[in-house]
Amino acid sequence: MAYLPHTKEQEKAMLATIGVSSSEELFRDIPPELRLARPLALSPGLSEKTAWEQIGALAEKNRHTGRLISFLGAGAYEHYQPKAVKHILARSEFYTAYTPYQPEISQGTLQAVFEYQTMICELTGMDAANASLYDGATALAEAALMAAEATRRKVILVSPLLHPEYRQTLETYLHGRGIRIAEIPWEKGVTQPAEAEKLLNHEVAGVLLQNPNFLGSIEELAPFAQAAHKAGALLVVSVDPVSLGLLADPGQCGADIVVGEGQSMGLPLSLGGPYLGFMGVKEKYLRRMPGRIVGKTTDRLGREGFVLTLQAREQHIRREKASSNICSNEALCALSATVYLALLGPQGLREVGNQCLQKGHYAKKCLSTLPGVTVPFGCPSFTEFVVKTQEAPVLLNQRLLSGGILGGLDLGRFYPELKNHILLCVTEMRSKEEIDQLVRIWGEKA
Repeated sequence: MAYLPHTKEQEKAMLATIGVSSSEELFRDIPPELRLARPLALSPGLSEKTAWEQIGALAEKNRHTGRLISFLGAGAYEHYQPKAVKHILARSEFYTAYTPYQPEISQGTLQAVFEYQTMICELTGMDAANASLYDGATALAEAALMAAEATRRKVILVSPLLHPEYRQTLETYLHGRGIRIAEIPWEKGVTQPAEAEKLLNHEVAGVLLQNPNFLGSIEELAPFAQAAHKAGALLVVSVDPVSLGLLADPGQCGADIVVGEGQSMGLPLSLGGPYLGFMGVKEKYLRRMPGRIVGKTTDRLGREGFVLTLQAREQHIRREKASSNICSNEALCALSATVYLALLGPQGLREVGNQCLQKGHYAKKCLSTLPGVTVPFGCPSFTEFVVKTQEAPVLLNQRLLSGGILGGLDLGRFYPELKNHILLCVTEMRSKEEIDQLVRIWGEKA
């Protein structure tokens, strides 16, 4: 076969080694009627130049954020990635690194992870963080399992304004554990704390919220924390890390576990991944936290060193007694977040958050002046917001796309009661001119 590099002599030598005379003998246990009686329908091989040209032509068919003005968020956000991030990630000592299994010779990787954990704690107001999880959805599901394990209870209260795909992941995780999900009513763009308090009882392990929620609205966390703790339950909050440059950290508001998607911290959109799940917890729940934890210590000579610590909780040691299967981490993505946060610093992250806030509110104000467009929720928002339009969202987005704009998410896909409602996102990447262009094309007659 032209696609395999082995010569005839090499094939004969391999067959002789395993004691068969032909490759056909390798498939003798497969009935003839199940075998393909013709050559594979593969096109002829191409030269490198021709193959590269064809791949380039296929890639040019994509409409991506490098060529479109994007107002789409809903869990994956276009933020600016400083050029130094990729440069540092491309260094060989980082680029080839995986989760360290020989910590004594992985001090550089361990220190980078330790710095990441420290930054996550500072962002979230938690006492400890792990060395990352797979993504925001699985991090939330792991947090729910933690709450159930810590309280020995079997009910999780969930806000319907969590990301719909996060809720699907949550259902998948909890189903096999026999943990029931109950939803908290929402109204006017936010989850209702009084309704959560009515549902809280001795069977509830935790209350799960997203802040800002999926509709972009900012939730008031403190009432939920007070009600949950009064009932002996935990408060779990999924957050947008960029919002924490402006908003009070969840730890101040009473959260016990904080999770989220770290893609906003220096990771590109990348067609959906790989991404980064982060988790921070109060010290009380440190030993129940899944994933890897790096600690700082000193050796017998008093020199500073880094180690993997508290590993007994992990699946590869505790096996069936473990509360989680997570025994790896997203090391390279976590490094990207670490470099991003280190480059920006507290003031830089605050500035990014402020730009998202101000530009989002400017876009919301301008769109609300258009005929047939209203803002249904009066609650504060951060970078995302909802507008209601008389025009069908699918037609509106097609019209925007023809003008070089990637429009918002049709919320009717996930919330039937929000037909003709669109979720829009405005990050620091958008200029005033681009927002004005969105408003102009939106306001044009179809």
